[in-house]
Amino acid sequence: MEEVFDIIDENGIPTGKTISRNEAHGSGVLHRTAHIWVVRKTADGYQVLLQKRNAEKDSYPSMYDTSSAGHILSGDEPLESAQRELFEELGINAGEGDLSYAGKFHNQYEEEFNGKIFRDNEISFVYVYEKPVNIENLKLQKEEVDEVRWFDLNEAYEGCKYRTDAFCAPIEGLDLVKAYLRKEKLK
Repeated sequence: MEEVFDIIDENGIPTGKTISRNEAHGSGVLHRTAHIWVVRKTADGYQVLLQKRNAEKDSYPSMYDTSSAGHILSGDEPLESAQRELFEELGINAGEGDLSYAGKFHNQYEEEFNGKIFRDNEISFVYVYEKPVNIENLKLQKEEVDEVRWFDLNEAYEGCKYRTDAFCAPIEGLDLVKAYLRKEKLK
């Protein structure tokens, strides 16, 4: 059964209309996603956990992306979607209060993957997860994730900013994570 999304306005509010995943990405209709960034403090700063997308994905196959991300299904809320995606993709069961909201951003692009045009037009709700994570204990969703790896936050940021061959995470999401971590240091 194909996923169905809420069509939203420019603020991320559902309009009352829905659209299928294929239609949304075929025509570029505005919809919502949840992005979760798993971070850890190190002696030198911060590291971020990135997932290597499955080689069969319809966009950015085999590239390092946001720790966990996914579409917000019609009728669902951003936080519950973030919790669901984190559990489905990485096996992390985030309880109430485990995810900190960092903000939202608009991501829009049109690219060709595997000979097919992919149009993305999303408002992404960004969350940060800071509890300890041992990547050896994660349960990766094989259809979505080939592997995970810790990266220095600044290294990941540069890779995403300049869209090197290895990274595809939207820089706007990392901007929100960096701003969130700066605020947390001031507390």
